[in-house]
Amino acid sequence: MRIMQVAPARSRVIRLTCDRLIFEDDLSTCASYDDGDANDSGDYRQPRRPHWENKVQFVLACIGYSVGLGNVWRFPYLCYKSGGGVFLVPYFLILVVCGVPLLYMELSIGQFTRRGPIGALGQVCPLLKGAGLSSVVISFLMSTYHNVIIAYAIYYFFAAFRADQPWSRCDNSWNSPRCWLPSYGLIDNRTRPNSTRTPSEDFFDQKVLQISSGIEEPGILRWELVACLITAWIIVYFSIWKSIKSSARVRYITATLPFLLIIVFLTRSLTLEGAAKGLQFFFHPRWELLGDAKVWINAAAQVFNSVGIAFGSMICFASYNRFHNTVLVDTIAVSLINAFSSLIVGIFSFATIGNIALEQNMSVEDVLTDGPGLVFVIYPQALGKMPASQFWAVLFFFMLVCLSLNSQFAVVEVVVTSIQDGFPNWMKRHLLCHEVLVLLICVISFLFGLPNITQGGIYFFQLIDHYAASMSIMFLAFFEVIAISWLYGVRRLCNNVKEMTGHLPSMYFRFCWFLAAPLLIMAVWVFSLIDYEPPTYHNGDYTYPWWAEAIGWGIASLSLICIPAFAVYVFVRADGVTFAERLKNSIKPHFEACKVCGQEYCMEPMHNLEEDILKEPQTDENTSIQLNSHYLLKPQM
Repeated sequence: MRIMQVAPARSRVIRLTCDRLIFEDDLSTCASYDDGDANDSGDYRQPRRPHWENKVQFVLACIGYSVGLGNVWRFPYLCYKSGGGVFLVPYFLILVVCGVPLLYMELSIGQFTRRGPIGALGQVCPLLKGAGLSSVVISFLMSTYHNVIIAYAIYYFFAAFRADQPWSRCDNSWNSPRCWLPSYGLIDNRTRPNSTRTPSEDFFDQKVLQISSGIEEPGILRWELVACLITAWIIVYFSIWKSIKSSARVRYITATLPFLLIIVFLTRSLTLEGAAKGLQFFFHPRWELLGDAKVWINAAAQVFNSVGIAFGSMICFASYNRFHNTVLVDTIAVSLINAFSSLIVGIFSFATIGNIALEQNMSVEDVLTDGPGLVFVIYPQALGKMPASQFWAVLFFFMLVCLSLNSQFAVVEVVVTSIQDGFPNWMKRHLLCHEVLVLLICVISFLFGLPNITQGGIYFFQLIDHYAASMSIMFLAFFEVIAISWLYGVRRLCNNVKEMTGHLPSMYFRFCWFLAAPLLIMAVWVFSLIDYEPPTYHNGDYTYPWWAEAIGWGIASLSLICIPAFAVYVFVRADGVTFAERLKNSIKPHFEACKVCGQEYCMEPMHNLEEDILKEPQTDENTSIQLNSHYLLKPQM
C-alpha cells in the first residue's frame, strides 16, 4: 500500500469499496492535454468537453432538433402519399419499436463514451467505426442544403412585411399568363382550371427561384438568395461558435417560441372554412394500404428523420451530459414531445389544406405538393386569405426560421464535435481555437450549398434530399444497431446504463435493441430497395435524367462507402495472425470491465498510473489516494 499526492487542479478522487478509483470531476472538462497523443486510439484523454448547464438545455437541444422542419414539411406530405390516416398506424408502431429504443441507445452511448458519433462507435466497436463517420458525412451533406430552406424562409419573412402579400395577387410583374385566382362570388369559377397556377406558385417559381426547365439548365445564381444564405450562415455561426455555451442560450428562444406559434396556428386553422374536409382525410384510415410496403417505408423514414436516429446529433448532444444523467427520462420526454408535435402540426397542416381544397373546389390530394413547395406554396396561399394576413405571415415564417435553425445547429455541431474528437492536437496547432473551426465548416458548407440556389438549384435540392436523407439512413441505422447491440453487446450496454444511472434498462428495451429494431430496420431497408422509385419534382411533373440519378447514387455512396472501407482498414491493422484473431481484436471495445466490480470502463496497470501521478506537481498535502488494487479505472471520457 502506498500513499501518494495528487494535484487537485486535475481532479478529486474518492475511494470505492472495490478499492478502485473513480474521478468525481471529469478530466474531460480540462481545456486541453499537452501530453495527449491524438494519434493513439487507446488514449482516453481529449480536449475539454463542457457540460450543459442544466437538463433543460439538453432536452431543448434534442427537442429542437427532432421537432423541426420535417414536422411541418415531410410529415404532411408523407402522410398524404401514404393514404392519410393509415400512415399514423405504422408511424407510431415504428416509433415505439425503433424510435424510442434507438434514441435511448444513442443517448446512452454518447453520454457514456463522452464522444461524438465517430469516437463513440470507434470505442465500442472499432470494426464499424465507419458507421459513425457515415453519420457525420450525412450531417455535413444536410448542412449544405438544409440552410437553403432557412434562406427561403428569411426571404419570405422580409417579403411578408409588405402590406399587400406578394403571393396573393396575379397582377405582379413576375406572374405568368396562367396565374389564376378563384372568383368567390361564383361557385363555378372556384374550380381551378387545368394548366393554371396560383399566385403563390408563381411567386415561388418565377420570383424566388426563377426556376429553369430542369437540372440540365442550372442557370445563374440567385443573388437575393445568396444574400439570404449568407445571413442564415451568419446566424448559425454566431449561435454555435462558443459550442453549447452559445447554442444552448439561443435555443431558449428557437426551441420554445415555435411551440407557442404552432398552438396559435392550430387554433386559427381549426376555425377556417373547410378545415373538417382536410381533417377527415388526415384521420380517416384506408386500412387496405397497410399491405403496401411504401406506407411502412415512408413511416420509417419520417421516424428516423424526426427523432434524429443515425444522424449522429443525439450522440453528439449526449456527449456533453454529466456522466450520471438519467438518460431514460430524457428519452421519454423527447419522444413524447416529438410525437405530439407531429400530430399537432399534422392537424394544423391538413386543416389549412382542407380550407384551400374547399375554396378551389378540389380534392385534398390535388392540393398537396412535394418538396419545399408545401411550405412555400400551400401555406402562403392560405395565409394570404386570412384577416390580418401580414401579421400571420410574419409569425409563420419567423416560426419556420426558428424550427429550421434548431435542426441546422444540430447537424453542424455533429461535424464540429467529430473533428474536435478526432484531431485535437491538429486543431490546437493549426486552428488555434474552436471558433476558427466552426467558421471554417460554415464557409465550406456555404460554398457547397451554392448549387442549390441557382435557377436550377431546386432540382438539385430535391435530388440530394432524396438520396442523402432517405436512401442512406436505413443502411446506416442498421449497421449502427449491429455495432452496438450485437458486436458490443446488449449486456455491456445495459451495464453502462446501470453504471451511469444505477438502473438496468427494462426487458422491453433489451428485446428491441437485440431483435425487434434490427429486424424491422432490415425489412424496411430491403423493401425500400425492392420498391425503389427514382426521384421526381412537383408530383412527377419533372423526371430526372439518368445521369442525375447517377449523381444521386454517388452522393448516397459518399456516406455508405465509409462503413466497408473503415471495416477493411481496421481489420487489416488489427493484431493477430489468423482471420479469426484479427476479427476478434477488431470488434473488441477499447475498454474492459473492472474485474472487481464489473463496471465497463477501461483499465490500465497500476505502475503506469503511478508514473503519470508522480509527474504531477505536488501542491496539496491534504489530497491523497490509496492504491491497493491491481488496476485503476481511467477517468470517464
